[in-house]
This record gives sequence, structure tokens and C-alpha cells, in this order.
Amino acid sequence: MTATEASRNFASVLDRAEHSETIAITRGGRRLAILSPAPAGNGAALKFLAGHPVDDDFAADVESVRDLTTDELGAAWPDA
Repeated sequence: MTATEASRNFASVLDRAEHSETIAITRGGRRLAILSPAPAGNGAALKFLAGHPVDDDFAADVESVRDLTTDELGAAWPDA
């Protein structure tokens, strides 16, 4: 798909990626980028944090930001 096509049809391109399609984006016949579905994360990569103390100031900052953040439906983030 050309960069122009991708630009004009970006929502469609994202829909295709959401449905597991990988899309090569080209300009002037040269491949510029590959758009592919994002991997689903399960938090396993954060295991290294287990057992490490959390800085109290950092924890308070994260909590205050979470209190101000909502998802697209307007519901507050659930407590972890």
C-alpha cells in the first residue's frame, strides 16, 4: 500500500491491522514501513519488578494520575 493510500484510508488500515493483517507501506516503490498488529501484553515482562520496593513519591504520583484518567467509555480505571 502506498503512503498516500495509507494516509487517505488510515482508519481502514488500522482495522486491517486489528484483524491480524500486516501491511507494507511504500513511497516511490520503496518499502518505508511495516504496520502490524501490536502484541497482546500480559504483564509477564514486568516480573523483574516483583520484590523491589516502590518509591512512595512515585507511587503517589501514579495514583494521582490514575485518579484523573478514564477509558474511552468514561469509566474510571479499576484498582489493581
